[in-house]
Amino acid sequence: MSKIGVFIETADQKIKKSVLGIIFAASRGGDVVGFVLDGLASKYKKSLEEYGVTELVNLTASGIEFSKYPEAAGEALAQGVKAFGVAALLGVSSPIGNDLLARTAIALKAPLALDCMDVDFTDNSVKKSHFSGKAIATIEMTASPFVCGIRPNSFDAVQKPVTCNLIDHNLTVSTEGAITITSVDKKGSGQKDLTEANVIITGGRPIGSSENFALLEDCAKILDAAVGASRAAVDSGYAPHSMQVGQTGKIVSPKLYIGCGLSGSVQHFAGMKTSKVIVAINTDKDAPIFSKSDYGIIGDLFEVVPALTKALQK
Repeated sequence: MSKIGVFIETADQKIKKSVLGIIFAASRGGDVVGFVLDGLASKYKKSLEEYGVTELVNLTASGIEFSKYPEAAGEALAQGVKAFGVAALLGVSSPIGNDLLARTAIALKAPLALDCMDVDFTDNSVKKSHFSGKAIATIEMTASPFVCGIRPNSFDAVQKPVTCNLIDHNLTVSTEGAITITSVDKKGSGQKDLTEANVIITGGRPIGSSENFALLEDCAKILDAAVGASRAAVDSGYAPHSMQVGQTGKIVSPKLYIGCGLSGSVQHFAGMKTSKVIVAINTDKDAPIFSKSDYGIIGDLFEVVPALTKALQK
């Protein structure tokens, strides 16, 4: 049976939620081999074996902290792929994931596709959205192993308990002349990660000011949701770019997406079209977003959102 590798991306010593869905995607192609770079594989083992990881590899190199040396991290993953004979390496298409997967593909001289919506191991192909979501391309990966970054929340996490074998694998990699990350400025670190959120509530230009985003934040707290913004709201100075959803912002795929005062531009829709359920709130009954939504509320967001918050509090 084939082996499929998954880069286990973590944040603050916790497995990113999207990784669990990617493990399910990988399990459709064979036994799942997880690769960990932060040295804490033993901490993650119990959680990962619940979702189908049969081998968990702790990649280490003497004296090297991979989070500071992205080139060494890519080389380490490439060595892991070769050593454990995986047919493909999957990971989350996040800023960190995309950077690391690209470096790994270069080290392997392997085919690479990022921001994919699906992967099919019967013909080694992937699906990607193009032209603001107007077309879906099927791309054949012509060599093995191949490297694939999958859009967050494209797959639901599915529990498939197995016995997981924990393996410590020490490597020899060089950091001579390599890029070194000396510090990380975590702007907006108090915000819930849009790409990991199950529920997102987003404000458009009609929100009117940065202060008015408090309306959405109050509702978001009850729903355990992340708060996003349209490009128009960001360009108007109402929200930072880190909150922007759309083609030039974050690509998201939550279970529930609530758009408040959004017109439904093609560029915005391209960034959230794979949301499982879309709810639109707009005063304009002819707004394009209603044709793309599962549920629509024709009304003023300044009346509807507080009413929704009050109802959810009951």
